[in-house]
Amino acid sequence: MPIVYSTLNHPLRVALAAEIHSRPPVKLEAPERITHLAIYGSNDIHAAGDNLAMQHKLLAALCLHFGVTAPAGVAKYFFHDFGRFRLKWECHTEFASYTFVAGHALAAPSEILFTQMPLADLPEEWLLSLRGMVIVATHVVLEPAGESSEQAVPQMRRLFEGNAVVGCEASHDAQVWTDFLIHADGFGRFVVRDDGLYGMQAGRLIQRLLEIETYRMMALLGLPHAQRANPALNAIEAELATLTATMVEMDGPQQAEPARSSKDSANEQVLLEQITALAARLERMAVDNSYRFSASQAYFGLVHARIEELRERRIEGVPTIAEFMDRRLTPAMNTCSAVAHRQQILAERIANTNALLRTRVGIVQEQQNSKILESMNTRAAQQLRLQQAVEGLSVVAISYYLTGLLSYTGKGFKAAGLHFDSDLTTGIAVPVVVLIVWLGLRRMHKHVKRKS
Repeated sequence: MPIVYSTLNHPLRVALAAEIHSRPPVKLEAPERITHLAIYGSNDIHAAGDNLAMQHKLLAALCLHFGVTAPAGVAKYFFHDFGRFRLKWECHTEFASYTFVAGHALAAPSEILFTQMPLADLPEEWLLSLRGMVIVATHVVLEPAGESSEQAVPQMRRLFEGNAVVGCEASHDAQVWTDFLIHADGFGRFVVRDDGLYGMQAGRLIQRLLEIETYRMMALLGLPHAQRANPALNAIEAELATLTATMVEMDGPQQAEPARSSKDSANEQVLLEQITALAARLERMAVDNSYRFSASQAYFGLVHARIEELRERRIEGVPTIAEFMDRRLTPAMNTCSAVAHRQQILAERIANTNALLRTRVGIVQEQQNSKILESMNTRAAQQLRLQQAVEGLSVVAISYYLTGLLSYTGKGFKAAGLHFDSDLTTGIAVPVVVLIVWLGLRRMHKHVKRKS
């Protein structure tokens, strides 16, 4: 039974199945002219969600100029034949790429090879709207191979104005030439010579070359962050060394305990505040740079992956693309990695110093608390002795009042006609009353103590 009911499918099945088919290469047959633009979305890493809307707005303006319906707002891939050229548009996380392709009936002479590009058919007003956003601009010429790669070396050196040429034989049936420089017209240049590519091979080859150029530039966006971070890290490291040296000096010859407790405690609090401020500065720097460094490493990995897919073969006397990237791009990426690692190590050192200082402050506070408890114990003992003295007076006072009551009682009985010596009776009763009161208070204290 065929699965035709949408309720049988997982909600993401169709979307996931279509994902691997969403960015196919453009079918190319030599001779072709390609202009490739990569439009960077935003310098704010927190505005990545707005990149798609902004890129759709630019694409819609271009489509409106030619009277073409723009894709839906959620689309990340668009292909259309505008007549004068074909457009392949892709939206990525941080940028969108525009690949304009125009065919030519005949191959042009090398002197005007890059003057007949699809860029001439784009509206000037739309190009001006890209001010400050173009991160990659590249022209690619796809033409039939008329000679071997070794024979083409002198011509390519003239074509690239005497610059150091990078080239290779790719996919066994093509020659790739470039210098990875921005020329006077503001564009980079690639020359691809078809020596027997089949089917979609030419499209896939040029797509890889354009991705290498785009991802190379996106990877290099991390280098300015690393260059700006190094002086700041040097300053933080120097301040940390100074604070650590101050801590060591505080562990020098011990002063008298009262003087040390009052002076060093204040110094340690100041050091703790300074180290906390250092940690905050470093954390802010890490937040600003971590995304860029991670993205640079991801783009760098994509560059290597695309170079491996080229299956390069060396042209005698010309460095390959892989060799060029190893010499020029890898050191920059190593710089970003080193700065990221240095940030991490420095954060750990600050955390260790902070923990050590907090431990010292905690020990001092515990010592102070111990002294406070000792003084409280001393005061409690003094209060207890004072209370015992007061209790002794209480026995006397209570006994005095009880004896007075007994004296008045005796006088009352004597006035009633009973013949006895009330003064003698009162005198005999005094020690008895005192003993009874003392025993009563003692018993009451033992009862209270047992309850507590």
